[in-house]
Amino acid sequence: MSCPDCISGALFPGEPKGSFDIHGAYYSPAPSTASETEQTRAIILLTDAFGLPLTNCKLIADKLATRLACDVWVPDIFAGKPLMPADIMMPSRAGEKMSFFRWVKFYWALIFRIQNVIASRPSVVDVRLSTFFQALQERKKYEKIGAVGYCYGGATTVRLGATDAIQSAVVCHPAPFSTEQLKATRVPTSWVFAEDDMFFKPEKRLEVEAVFAERKGKPTFVDYECQDYKGTTHGFASRPDLKHPEIKAAFEKALDQAVEWFNKTLLLQ
Repeated sequence: MSCPDCISGALFPGEPKGSFDIHGAYYSPAPSTASETEQTRAIILLTDAFGLPLTNCKLIADKLATRLACDVWVPDIFAGKPLMPADIMMPSRAGEKMSFFRWVKFYWALIFRIQNVIASRPSVVDVRLSTFFQALQERKKYEKIGAVGYCYGGATTVRLGATDAIQSAVVCHPAPFSTEQLKATRVPTSWVFAEDDMFFKPEKRLEVEAVFAERKGKPTFVDYECQDYKGTTHGFASRPDLKHPEIKAAFEKALDQAVEWFNKTLLLQ
């Protein structure tokens, strides 16, 4: 559900520009200059273990809304009780070793949030999302929806990719998911991989590419891409320590990757 790297990173500067709306979701609307076609699309951002209290996810949503000229929603997948408190964060880069104190700090935070972890197990989160999507479409009636997920939200996005709720996905340094869930994915998917990810081992990364590549030439094939970011660790696309130039650059490139993917697979069709 979480790991020590899920409580690393830094807070972004700035204030979110959106508001809270359907089922407590953060809503960053499309710019007023968006075309009628762009206004029929939307992006759903699924957070890491910090959930909505962390400012970063809302600021990323604002960036995506501006760059993609469409609505972006960040649903409250943890129902107001995120898996980790937003103030537990430490810088982290590839190759850094876990100190004893850091392990203790992580498990101490986890113990006090164990009820949150149980209350937001994947099966429960999936039901919350189903309810959110139903309410969203009743009001907005979007023609196409993409999802971008980080860490816990990345694994959630994989599961969404097996449903009719979304038409395109971006998965960033995801939490664990099963081979069966991976094989069930049926939407175009862009993958953002960290170099040093204790939650997503190299063999799992190879499995992702093998599963999608094996479909080439078959009716089940969907477009995909896999991008590795050297020097990074789990969480760099959502909680990077921006004082490190290489981590800042990786974060920005991962955001570019998401924008380009949605432009290719969702917004321009």
